[in-house]
Amino acid sequence: MRPAAGQVLHFSEDSSITRFVPHVAATAQQPEAYVWAVDRDRAPDYWFPRQCPRAMAWVRPETTEADRDRIIGAGCGERVHAIEYAWLEAMRTTILYAYRLPADRFRPFGEHAQVAIEPVEPLCAPEPVGDLLECHARAGIQLRLLDNLWPFWDQVVRSSVGFSGIRLRNSRPAER
Repeated sequence: MRPAAGQVLHFSEDSSITRFVPHVAATAQQPEAYVWAVDRDRAPDYWFPRQCPRAMAWVRPETTEADRDRIIGAGCGERVHAIEYAWLEAMRTTILYAYRLPADRFRPFGEHAQVAIEPVEPLCAPEPVGDLLECHARAGIQLRLLDNLWPFWDQVVRSSVGFSGIRLRNSRPAER
């Protein structure tokens, strides 16, 4: 599930949204109210149940061969997403919807998001994303199951790969 040209996506478990209104998220690190969306490259970051903690890593031009093999895995593609075993059943059963929104209403926010400061109406009815495991498989993104995300995350952030962590506060406590 990726946006078409001129679109960004918002993913939700709620299929009844008819208008997105800017708000300050409970976990926001900034005081401004936004409508949040993602572009084509960031869409896979949201092929998860909303509250699922995930650690994601991908190859960048500056990624060393050693880090690629250590973090992504030799012969394992360009990208890995990791979740904890406790979230596997939710990955199998959550029904997730994609809302297509007009990209011209949004501007980049950091490296990973798009934001709008005015209300935005979807371009069409929300679309079921489908099997979240299958989304990863079709995109060639390995989905790694771990007992605890923190040892992996600690290695990722000290490497030369690109990375993003979402909802990490919902993961098991670190075993340090």
